[in-house]
Amino acid sequence: MSSASASATKSPKALSVLIVSTLAFTVCFMVWMMFGVIGIPIKKALNLSATQFGLLTAMPVLTGSLVRVPLGIWTDRFGGRVVLFTILLLCVPPIYLMSYATEYWHFLVLGLFVGLAGGVFSVGTPYVARWFPKNKQGFAMGVFGAGNSGAAVNKFVAPAIVVAAGWTMVPKVYAAIMLGTAIIFWLGSAHDPAHVVPASKGGFMAQMQALKDPRVLKYCQYYSIVFGGYVGLALWMVQYYVGEYGLDIRVAALLAACFSLPGGVLRAIGGWLSDKHGAHTVTWWVLWVCWICTFVLSYPQTDFTILTTKGAQTFHIGLNVYTFTAVMGLLGVAMAFGKASVFKYISNDYPQNIGTISGIVGLAGGMGGFLLPIMFGYLLDLTGIRSSAFMLLYGVVWVSLIWMYWTEVRKTEVIGENAPLAPFSRAFKN
Repeated sequence: MSSASASATKSPKALSVLIVSTLAFTVCFMVWMMFGVIGIPIKKALNLSATQFGLLTAMPVLTGSLVRVPLGIWTDRFGGRVVLFTILLLCVPPIYLMSYATEYWHFLVLGLFVGLAGGVFSVGTPYVARWFPKNKQGFAMGVFGAGNSGAAVNKFVAPAIVVAAGWTMVPKVYAAIMLGTAIIFWLGSAHDPAHVVPASKGGFMAQMQALKDPRVLKYCQYYSIVFGGYVGLALWMVQYYVGEYGLDIRVAALLAACFSLPGGVLRAIGGWLSDKHGAHTVTWWVLWVCWICTFVLSYPQTDFTILTTKGAQTFHIGLNVYTFTAVMGLLGVAMAFGKASVFKYISNDYPQNIGTISGIVGLAGGMGGFLLPIMFGYLLDLTGIRSSAFMLLYGVVWVSLIWMYWTEVRKTEVIGENAPLAPFSRAFKN
C-alpha cells in the first residue's frame, strides 16, 4: 500500500479518535470542576472558611495532577485507548458516592478518587497527537485540549440541577454521563501498535530523568500559569462573583463561564497559531496579555477621600461586574492559546517521548491548579481582599516573563548578521 493510500485510510480513523477523545476529556473536565459549583452549597451547609473551601475544590485537582506522569508513561507503553477507557470506568463509583457524603472529610477523600478524571489529559494528548502528521499535531492537540471547556459546561449544567433538585443530584447525573461517555469512547476509538513506545527505555525513575532538562522545567513553569491558573480560577470564580458582586449562583456561574468557555474551546486556535507562527512567539505574547489582565484585575474595590478647598470628596475605584467579566474573558482567551503553545513546544522538542514529557508538564500545571485555590482562600482569610487572588497570579506571571526573556528572547539577535531581515532591508541588500 502506498503512503498516500495509507494516509487516506488512516485519516477517517484519526478524526474519529480525535472526536471521541475530545468528548471524553470534556466530560472528565466537567466532573473535575464539579466542586466549583456544588462546593458553594456544601460550604454553606458545613460552615467552611475560605481556606477550607479552597482545599475542598482543589482535592480532585491534586490526584489528577499526581497521576499524570504515570498515566503518560503507561500511554506510551500500552496505548491511549485502553488507559483512557479504564480511567473513565474507575471514576464512575466515586462520583456517584459523592451524593451520600455528609462530613467534610468524606468530600475530601472522595474528591481524591474523582480527581482521576483530571489525568485523562496526559493520556489523550499523546494518544491523539500520534494519529496526525507533525505539521498538524499542534492543531490536533489544541482540539483535544478544547475539552477544557468542560469547566464551562459544568457551570451551565450544575447550577440548573442544584436549583431544580439540590446539589446531591449533580454527582448522580455526572456518574451516568461518565458511564455513557466511556461506552461511546470505546466504540469510536482505535489502537495502533505503531504508536506504542518500547519498554526498553527504562522504568518510572528513568523516565523522570527528563526533569533534569531545563527546558522541561521551563515548560512546567509556563504551564503552571496557563493551565494551573485556568483551573484555579475556574474553581474560584463562581464563589468570587457571589461574594464580590452579590449575584445568584446561576447568574454567577453564567458569568464565570465567560472565562471558562473561551479558555477551553479556543485552545484549538492556539494550536493552529502555534503550528503557523511557532510555540515561542505565541507563548511570549500570551504571557504579556496575562500580565496586563492580572494587573487590572488585582486592583481591589477602593473608596478614598480627598480633602479639597470645597471640603472632603470621596471617590470610588474598582471594576464593575461587566468590565471584570470582559477582562476575565480576555484572560481566558490568552490562557487557551498558551495551553496549546506550551504543548507545541513539547511535540517539537520531544517527538518520541510526548507521553512522558506531557505527563510531567501536566503534573506541574495540575499542581498549580491544586495549590492556587488553597492560596486564594488563605489570602482571602488573611487580608479580606478578594482580588488578592489576582495579585498572586500577577507575581507568578512575572516569574515566567523573566524566565522566558533570559532563556529565549535575550538570545534572539535583533541587529546583526543573524537577525531576520525586514523586507526593505532585504531589498536594499539585493
